[in-house]
Amino acid sequence: MQMNDLDEVLVIENRVYSHPWTHGNFVDSIRSGHQCWVLRDAGSVLLGYFLMMAVVDEGHLLNISVHGDIHRRGIGKMLLDQVCMVAQQLQMQSILLEVRPSNTRAIAIYQRYGFTEIGRRRNYYPAAGDQREEAIVMALPL
Repeated sequence: MQMNDLDEVLVIENRVYSHPWTHGNFVDSIRSGHQCWVLRDAGSVLLGYFLMMAVVDEGHLLNISVHGDIHRRGIGKMLLDQVCMVAQQLQMQSILLEVRPSNTRAIAIYQRYGFTEIGRRRNYYPAAGDQREEAIVMALPL
């Protein structure tokens, strides 16, 4: 992911999340040197992306998204495969992520991939009506 990808990334981000990341969140991740990747098809159409932060021996998957028009086509699995490959190249021992309990589709994908719930974070995510939603913390040993 480069700065010139961000307009397209934000189109996907704003379409798939009720509380999307901002342009500044993506800029900060790129400038911080996090692993920021995009997946494009042969025609250079952006299909999805992920951002992962390396912390000691753990990869923290910060964001992973697939264009809404192409869900259920294996793109999420392809991105997770790349997450794991990058984490292994960085000699990470595991990958950690947070997911909203209301995001049942993502939870099912993560579970099929081998992630397991290791905890919960109370009031982690903003939700509708100035409410907060907890996060399910999941991990995948590498």
